[in-house]
Amino acid sequence: MLADITTLDVDVIVNAANKTLLGGGGVDGAIHRAAGPGLLEECRSLGGCQTGEAKMTRGYRLKARHVIHTVGPIYRDGHHGEPEALAACYRNSLSLAEESGLRSIAFPLISTGVYGYPVEQAAPIALREIRSFLNSHPDFGKVVVACFSRGDYELYCKLSKA
Repeated sequence: MLADITTLDVDVIVNAANKTLLGGGGVDGAIHRAAGPGLLEECRSLGGCQTGEAKMTRGYRLKARHVIHTVGPIYRDGHHGEPEALAACYRNSLSLAEESGLRSIAFPLISTGVYGYPVEQAAPIALREIRSFLNSHPDFGKVVVACFSRGDYELYCKLSKA
């Protein structure tokens, strides 16, 4: 879907966070600004997050009731564990949502902004992990990929039909 993830009314949105979880640029900064200072305060108590892992907080002023923070890989050349780490972001976020009883989740395009992961390589990984999760959890509910640009949206639409 072509959307600003901070405006979506779902159980949980996923934040493409940095390891500190204390806000940054791109979607991370947008989520922190929209959620308000309570999010930063709660994130300070989490002790950061490693690449591929996921941690959850409340959503504060967001429509989403929760935020799952996951740290995507910084893209080097695709041969330094980046695909595996990116896949782990999606798997761990979906597992955390499911284990917490949440039934609707929205993802940004993890690592495709300042972390430099080419969206053409990241999108198939995201879709593979989402499809795999939904196949093994048919009662889950709704998974949304929130694309901020028209080009990313068109690519996801094309790949999701393949």
